[in-house]
Amino acid sequence: MIVHTVCFTLVHEPGSGHETAFLEAARTTLSAIPGVSDFTVSRQVSTQSDFRFQFSMGFADQDAYTAYDEHPAHQGFVATRWADEVTSFQELDFVPLPA
Repeated sequence: MIVHTVCFTLVHEPGSGHETAFLEAARTTLSAIPGVSDFTVSRQVSTQSDFRFQFSMGFADQDAYTAYDEHPAHQGFVATRWADEVTSFQELDFVPLPA
């Protein structure tokens, strides 16, 4: 299991229609890609981070994650939305440790 997360800030005004449209487009597009599980969109509430949002999703294994990364819908979203609307981000990928 791989948990893929990305924290980010948008160019849009907080609470704006453009912000909402970006988040909904991401949810619709990215969660529909085969292999994605538990897709969530979260809003930052801490004042200790400049990032405003987080996407989190799970993948069964590295092959599923690679397929997602290479999928045309993911590549298209990155090229047409992410590149122009995200000002900063940090990507983190985790594999749970055995108990």
